[in-house]
Amino acid sequence: MTQLFPSAHELAEHARSEPAYADWQRGYGPLQHSPQTCAAVYRMAQQLVQAGVQPDLACVYRHLRALDRLTAAGLWLVVHMTYAQRVRLDGKALAAADFKQVPEGHTGGALNMVPAYAGYLALNSLTGETRGWLMGQGHCVAAIEALNLLVVNQHPEQAERYPCSEAGMSQLVADFYSYGQNAEGQVDVPLGSHVNAHTAGGIAEGGYLGFAELQYAHLPLPGEKLVAFLSDGAAEEQRGSDWMPRWWRAEDCGVALPLMIANGRRIEQRTELATPAGLENFREHLRHCGFDPMSFDGRDPAAFVCALWEMEQRLSHRVQELRDGVLSYPLPVPYGIAETLKGFGFYGAGSNAAHNLPLPANPHTDAAARELFNQHAAQLWVAADELADACALFAARGSRPLERDNPLAQCRPSLAQLPTLQYHDTACSPMSALDRFFVDLVQANPQLRPRVGNPDELASNRLGGVLKALKHRVTAPESELEALDGAIITALNEEAVVSACLANQGGLNLVASYEAFCVKMLGAVRQRIIFARQQKEVGRPAGWLGWPLVATSHTWENGKNQQSHQDTTFCEALLGEMSDMVRVLFPADHNTVLALLPGIYQARGQLACMVIAKRERPAVFSREQAEQLAQDGAIVLAEQQGEQPLLLIASGSYQLAEMQRAAARLSAAGCAWRLIYLQEPGRFRAPRDRWEQAALAPREVSERLFPASCPYRVLLTHMRPEVARGHLWPILGDGPRNAVLGYRNRGGTLDEAGMLFANSASWAHVLQAVGGLLNRPLGDFLAADEAAAVQGRGDPRCLR
Repeated sequence: MTQLFPSAHELAEHARSEPAYADWQRGYGPLQHSPQTCAAVYRMAQQLVQAGVQPDLACVYRHLRALDRLTAAGLWLVVHMTYAQRVRLDGKALAAADFKQVPEGHTGGALNMVPAYAGYLALNSLTGETRGWLMGQGHCVAAIEALNLLVVNQHPEQAERYPCSEAGMSQLVADFYSYGQNAEGQVDVPLGSHVNAHTAGGIAEGGYLGFAELQYAHLPLPGEKLVAFLSDGAAEEQRGSDWMPRWWRAEDCGVALPLMIANGRRIEQRTELATPAGLENFREHLRHCGFDPMSFDGRDPAAFVCALWEMEQRLSHRVQELRDGVLSYPLPVPYGIAETLKGFGFYGAGSNAAHNLPLPANPHTDAAARELFNQHAAQLWVAADELADACALFAARGSRPLERDNPLAQCRPSLAQLPTLQYHDTACSPMSALDRFFVDLVQANPQLRPRVGNPDELASNRLGGVLKALKHRVTAPESELEALDGAIITALNEEAVVSACLANQGGLNLVASYEAFCVKMLGAVRQRIIFARQQKEVGRPAGWLGWPLVATSHTWENGKNQQSHQDTTFCEALLGEMSDMVRVLFPADHNTVLALLPGIYQARGQLACMVIAKRERPAVFSREQAEQLAQDGAIVLAEQQGEQPLLLIASGSYQLAEMQRAAARLSAAGCAWRLIYLQEPGRFRAPRDRWEQAALAPREVSERLFPASCPYRVLLTHMRPEVARGHLWPILGDGPRNAVLGYRNRGGTLDEAGMLFANSASWAHVLQAVGGLLNRPLGDFLAADEAAAVQGRGDPRCLR
């Protein structure tokens, strides 16, 4: 039962009767406890004992006393990570030679994260539960790495290199921003500037501020708990996070505890929240959005413990009130605001300089800066015996999993049961294959939570079946296509909806958007696949199930909406990423879409970008051809026999139709040709490392499809031709013997044929390119009016 806060008199009496409480109240160094925190600790201790998770009050207070020492040591280690090459556990001052020649670190934010992450560790220790964590400020990783070392929460490679000893700590601080590199060019230490695959318990890099805010509510499954450390700067940038109460449901979401570190500073100036009315206005804003905000002392690790405990209790009570019929969705989601100074605990706190290098000069070369470092570090130093006792208390987890092994970091759902594939040979929208497959997939796998990211119109993108079956998630349904428990996250914010799926690592996902608007998703998507690649490289591959990002209403069929809607950047950018982490696919019809889906959804730690036409397209590929194409990445679709056939390579549904028409003219002109459909360009690139090599088409497949005996090649691509040429040089052959056509940044209010002509990418332009390669006159392939059109002297309508 929740108790009222005790009075000052009651706390004083309690301190007299509980020496352990009085001992904790004295604080440690700069860590001092406000009357509000003292009262919150008293109440939390009573509740922990009443709940049976702690044997007595003194045990709680001993934990919190140890927490002060652990936090001080964490702050001490963080400033050493920025400035020093070694530590001295005896507390003696460092000499000039002990400092780095070039100090580096996001010191202020990391210092603020120390009491936050230490509080998270303490809550786990006090309650016997291992929660997950997420940090939007990935550059504050020094706090995580320092505390993980102290509480022996590390992956094996870090535990070996950074033991909890003077030598281990010295190695940690020396490695931080050491820029160590091995013979292959990779980072040579298990440590980075941001959260990475070596960071125990980490699930996201946090390199882009704002994405943690969009993802935390969608991350935990029922029964799981997540603490999300958020940025006050990102709160100004990423308003999509305001919608989390609209989407959180106790029935399919675990406990999500957002904690903002309100330190009041960006890199060069204060945040809006640091203005006189900023925090109060923000709290009021949160209330309007459906949150239940609570502020506390962000300088005190005990305040973090109390806040997180209180947030859990509040959310539990709200869920019970929902079940009792007292409340309805959206529930007031607790939201903690940790009020602090940037860089609290060290010199320069509260200043712009605290962000990076708070000292006025480099202590390696400047005696005054060296004195300041030693003076302020001394206030954080913890005697070796006290530190050992505190670390041992937190390292004694019993049977509880390490924070490294929290459920979110270990997420590996069972493979989905695949539905029966419904191939057919009827012209239709290729999106209909995905529509039926995903509905059947969700129905066959009720144990896997579905999420659909929808920034625009599912019906327009031919996902009507998905919309009818899964419904928009809303708090006040207005139609049969909306529901409280809907699985479709809809908002005119591409980052928000893709983040809902990126966060759903224990379930089934689908994102579909207009191709031009997919570009807004790139940062979030790239951060996810980079982190998954790092996990793969260190031997702990991500376990989440693959899923597609579908770029539909694409460039070639979106002419009616002006050139802002005609953009092939998304697939081009993802083709630049490692092909083993994200597949870029151009299925041409219903069957080719369908044949790809089983492999996409049964992959782990891999995304797929599928560029799919939404309008009716002819059935071109049989089931057998579609499955062969999914396996090999390209296929010979048709050919005209003859010596040294010209290779006609098409990539994209509309591009295939143009190539087919060009091939018919070539046959009429007596030219030999081979029409190849290139569905997955990334499988025919030059590999950039051994992991990507394993994802490429076997050499014999590439040589069979693109034999050296066929030197002349024309590629018609969905993308910009320069991008395609850069990636596909291994199969294009000698420069003078190939031509690449595609999107040339031309457009406007046009139809498909108009778009193709505007970009010199029509069937007639293919023949123009062939004439140039084979040194044959255009009249061999085109009538006079057609030739005049492609030469810019006639009416383009004659080519339709």
